[in-house]
Amino acid sequence: MPSPSLSLTASASNLVCAAFVSWLLYLLAGGIYRLYFHPLAKFPGPKLAALTGWYEFYHDIIHRGCFIWKLQELHDRYGPIVRITPDELHIRDSDYYDELYAPASKKRDKYEGWVTMAGAPASSFATASHSLHRLRRSALNPFFSKRSVNQMESLIVANIERLCKRFEEAIKTAEVIRLDAAYMALTMDIITQAAFGETDNCLAEPDFKLAWKETVIAGSANGVFLRQFPWALPILKAVPLYVLQMLNPPAVSLLAWQHMVRAQVDAVIAENKAGEKSHGTIFQALLDSDLPPEEKSADRLQDEAQTLVGAGSETTAKSLSVITFYLLDDRKKLDKLRAELKSVMPTPDSPVSLTVLEQLPYLTAVINEGIRLMYGVTTRLPRVSPNEPLKYKDWIIPPGTPVSESNYFVHMDRAIFPNPEQYDPDRWLRAAKEGFRLDRYLVSFSKGSRMCVGINLAYAELYLTLAIIMSRFDMENFETSAENDIRIDRDLFVGVPKEGSKGVRAKIVAGL
Repeated sequence: MPSPSLSLTASASNLVCAAFVSWLLYLLAGGIYRLYFHPLAKFPGPKLAALTGWYEFYHDIIHRGCFIWKLQELHDRYGPIVRITPDELHIRDSDYYDELYAPASKKRDKYEGWVTMAGAPASSFATASHSLHRLRRSALNPFFSKRSVNQMESLIVANIERLCKRFEEAIKTAEVIRLDAAYMALTMDIITQAAFGETDNCLAEPDFKLAWKETVIAGSANGVFLRQFPWALPILKAVPLYVLQMLNPPAVSLLAWQHMVRAQVDAVIAENKAGEKSHGTIFQALLDSDLPPEEKSADRLQDEAQTLVGAGSETTAKSLSVITFYLLDDRKKLDKLRAELKSVMPTPDSPVSLTVLEQLPYLTAVINEGIRLMYGVTTRLPRVSPNEPLKYKDWIIPPGTPVSESNYFVHMDRAIFPNPEQYDPDRWLRAAKEGFRLDRYLVSFSKGSRMCVGINLAYAELYLTLAIIMSRFDMENFETSAENDIRIDRDLFVGVPKEGSKGVRAKIVAGL
């Protein structure tokens, strides 16, 4: 007669085997469903992508930011619409962008499984629901209106003047300037002053607080991980930073970013309670708004601040870096811009207004072409039509399906932008002369009801910075190339250049 211990061991073994077999059957049934009975089963695409999200994981995590190139390959093979995960479709069609990223009259949710990557679930940016987003966005819109941004002109110019002082010092010392870091210090100081009433004073740092730029990129890179494992965020927040440093260094950057923002939000809330209002700032405006009390909690405002500060610094700084590099790389373009600027700024230190600069056609073309080659958020931005099917050509896309396009593919569409890798501001002047709305295909800020709230501030910074800097300083690119330091090599939510890039560097040769 077998002993009780042997019987228990056999029973446990049988349970393990049964559980394993059940798990295999579950996977098999799930695989059959996804391949043959899923609502997206008839859409073209690789079977492996239809079977498992690990397909995306492999190209985005193992090959670090290379899923965008796989998408390009899939469209070349399967056509303009492809099933790229078990539940998501991707479209490469520049003329369909406006339909997918539609205005508020057409309800579009964000994809719940995608917005987790922001690590700021209560922010407007990461709000999946169309209705809740409208509520949160309504409190931000007045501050970022064209009129409000025009009233910020003196704040923007004051910070540009601080950058000019640094450039004047660099002429004397022959220092090589990391332009991407310098411009990010500028945009960071502007957005933090606008948000909280005080700057981080990045422009005063010897290296322009390069660590902040690296933190934003690292935090964005960690977002790719969070998109695959959304349950990991609360765990990461609970792990001590020194342990996290060993396990996941990019996550440390993300949490450090959150801690920095939280301190500023807590300070604004404390001052508000004490009756010391920071009038004219974004977060004071949110506290004074008619949002319900739960929308003004410290946790909610921290998430809002994190995305606003990140988005309000990195992308505009990158546009300035791209534009400056290409102008210095082709002196004919730079000379043409300076000649136009001289018509409204007779001397390098002539005062000029934003409204005047916005009327200059070549400066506008220079800026639009730089924004095009900055791309904005290079990763896809899925949208969901919750109640109605979407129609794309002969395809009917079921309601609730995440569908995305990628800004990069629109801006590199050869049918719209011939020689798309080339920086060619004149293409915008030619299009205007021909009556062609080329700006319809400028999607760096996305489109529709979820369009970037900071678009007016970004343009103001671009117009004023380029006008002042290019009128006052002669610069030369220093050991920087388009291939290694400008063009994107990987998609980490924002596009980043090749590994080993030392950034966009220049020497400030002389004042003008």
